[in-house]
Amino acid sequence: MSEFVLNPFSEIAEVSVGQHFYWQLGPYQVHGQVLMMSWFVLAVIFALSFLGNSNLKSTPEGFQNFTELVTEFIRDLAKTQIGEEEYLKWVPYLGTVFLFILVSNWSGALLPWRLIELPNGELAAPTNDINTTVALALLTSISYFYAGIRKKGLGYFKRYVQPAVFLLPINVLEDFSKPLSLSFRLFGNILADELVVGVLVGLVPLIIPIPVMLLGVFTSAIQALVFATLAGAYIGEAIEDHH
Repeated sequence: MSEFVLNPFSEIAEVSVGQHFYWQLGPYQVHGQVLMMSWFVLAVIFALSFLGNSNLKSTPEGFQNFTELVTEFIRDLAKTQIGEEEYLKWVPYLGTVFLFILVSNWSGALLPWRLIELPNGELAAPTNDINTTVALALLTSISYFYAGIRKKGLGYFKRYVQPAVFLLPINVLEDFSKPLSLSFRLFGNILADELVVGVLVGLVPLIIPIPVMLLGVFTSAIQALVFATLAGAYIGEAIEDHH
């Protein structure tokens, strides 16, 4: 009981399905398969970035066209959600979050990781683990608090008593619910998609689940877009001037 009081988030960190492959790092246990998959995702993003940007030309050609298209898309998303004055400094963060979630989701939807045997547990998309999605959501929360305080100083906290003081509890609760909704929405959708595909592959021939897998690719991209869009909206809301 005392352990739970000292660490109230320990129960959330254990929300999972199936078994896990643990690594022991000193006194701590970490999900080894999540770290391995996260490194794989980062390696894919680095490789694609290197291919598209290692030989930049004034007139884009080849893979450079793709990387510039992605960059323009993220810039437009940030500009729409945050505003013209502040959006450029947040493009790297929103782009990193969007690409990490997108490649993570697609790695789980397209690649047959379950064929690789581990001593315990199985490989899956990093976003299939609640710890990953909570970490991304908390990073977003820290980002919009930083954005608001950096621009307005301690005056940022006036928003909690606007437009009336009696709304203080509701406004505080809203900020606490944002990371919860971000993390559980992403975790739930990716987990459900992988479970459905896994069950169908086990019950019926391989060709039958293909439409479901294609639908999973589409919904995975939508989830990455939703997360990045909401992150940008929260940052834009934090730096918005209230009159």
